[in-house]
Amino acid sequence: MSDTKLTVEVVSPEKRVWSGEATSVSARTVDGDIGILANHIPLLGILVPGVVSIKSGDGLTIEFNMAGGFLFVHKNRVSILGEEYAK
Repeated sequence: MSDTKLTVEVVSPEKRVWSGEATSVSARTVDGDIGILANHIPLLGILVPGVVSIKSGDGLTIEFNMAGGFLFVHKNRVSILGEEYAK
């Protein structure tokens, strides 16, 4: 994997919702909005209800409405665990 890409996984308690390569991830945490790019420092964030936006490796933007959860970043891997809900 290139150093300019992130490996992202979005999971709910029931299943893996989405996984793949991305160039960026943005989300809202209890500390405010956050943007994740390649080589981001390690991070554990608490998500608040809102949209998690992922710009995939092929340039598409994928959005998930999350009811809260956690975001973990380490060594160009982003794991998002939360309850997804419909628009």
